[in-house]
Amino acid sequence: MADRTLRGTRIGATSLQGEEGVELSPRRAVEYLTDRGRAFTVMFDADAEPPVEWVDQRSGEVGFLDDEAGRTARTEFEEKEASQRTPWDMLIERRSREELEELLEERLQLLRARRGGAD
Repeated sequence: MADRTLRGTRIGATSLQGEEGVELSPRRAVEYLTDRGRAFTVMFDADAEPPVEWVDQRSGEVGFLDDEAGRTARTEFEEKEASQRTPWDMLIERRSREELEELLEERLQLLRARRGGAD
């Protein structure tokens, strides 16, 4: 039993398996371009179909492939962004700006009264 002890190996902290005989799958670098002209590279498996859009990890911008599919995806993305209604747009459709200012003032007075700091 004493022959089998693994003293000083920090089991779990380091791997006891070497890199001998390990073959990594073939990879390829795919380049994406952002709207600001910044290019970044993402590694994919050689057999994988890269997506037409990818978010840059450093800047958070959306990048597109520099090919026909990427250009098509970019135009679709821009159209979708331009046509999206924000919560503010929907609120303005239901109420006028004067009504919103009046409601805001009522709510502020209510909050001030609750705190005891009515001005």
